[in-house]
This record gives sequence, C-alpha cells and structure tokens, in this order.
Amino acid sequence: MITKNSREMARTAVTALEEKKAKDLKVLDISDVSVLADYFIIASGSNHNQVQAMADEVEEKLGKAGFTPRQVEGYQTANWILMDYQDIIIHIFDEENRLFYDLERIWRDGSLVEKADLESEV
Repeated sequence: MITKNSREMARTAVTALEEKKAKDLKVLDISDVSVLADYFIIASGSNHNQVQAMADEVEEKLGKAGFTPRQVEGYQTANWILMDYQDIIIHIFDEENRLFYDLERIWRDGSLVEKADLESEV
C-alpha cells in the first residue's frame, strides 16, 4: 500500500531530477508486484557529470525533507546510480546503460505514474 511518505518522497525526487534536466523520467508503481519498494524512479543523464548532479540534487532535496538514503551505489562511476530510500528506489543512468538494462521492460508489471498522480493525496 502506497503511503503518504512514499508519495512525498517520489514527488520530491521527481522535482529534483527535473531541476537537473533529467531525460526520459519515469515513475513506476511497483507496490502490487514487489515488496522492495512502492516506487521505482528511472531517469537518464547525458553524461557522468549530469548523472552525478542529478543524484546530488535528489539527496539534497530529500535530505531537506527529512529522508536519508539507506544506500547509494554507483556514484563514482556514474553509469548507473542506485539510491535506495526504502519506499522508493531511484535509478539514474547514463543513456547507454539505461538502454542496456531496460528496467522499464523488466518491471513492466508495475504501473506508470504521472507526476499529477503524485500531487494527489493518498
């Protein structure tokens, strides 16, 4: 079941990613198909600097909102940064790795969430 906290985290993360010009930003509701998290957020950057800047912005904005990551992986290489916030998991890819791993296909049983849906109350 999606909580108000997970929706708030997802909304904050999406805003942070948009501020850093994330490409092909997708939010998947995986709450009905997995116990891992409520949302997967998937975004691309065009180079390693942008990918790292996107991760930095997410961490700063979520931190200000009182949320800390359980784990962050891949920051140094910036091919695929995974940010685990328990209720949401954020995947920030460079374009090549995003195509290769194709998480949207793997998690196609999840449902695509529009930004407006994140604005509504639970």
